[in-house]
Amino acid sequence: MPDTPKRIKRLLREYAGAAHEEELRRALLPVSEAFGQWARRELSSGELSEIIHRFHQGPARELWVRYNTPHLENEVAFAIAIGVLARETIPAELLEHLAGALRFYEEQRVDNSRDRDQEFEGKPSPGARH
Repeated sequence: MPDTPKRIKRLLREYAGAAHEEELRRALLPVSEAFGQWARRELSSGELSEIIHRFHQGPARELWVRYNTPHLENEVAFAIAIGVLARETIPAELLEHLAGALRFYEEQRVDNSRDRDQEFEGKPSPGARH
């Protein structure tokens, strides 16, 4: 496999950073709400501290692990596929570089959607364990 051009590597880092920031922002929304509850004295300091601890050990750690890799193609493609990054904001050359991974994640979304629809209709999904 040929080396990835420096421009693509830079774009991957840039868009991985944007995806990380957006996912972290979304994950922090409940923590932000908890701070509001704490400020209104609806939560104790101990309860707020526990929420912060769970955030740090859970979502914050998971996102750090996800985006702290030298191979960002899958992470950026996944972020595009699930709508964390808007496809129309991604340069064409990066979309071309990510085409295979994007196709994979988009097919996964369609398959998962079909499985959920079949389960909703009372039909077991293919490969479901019952």
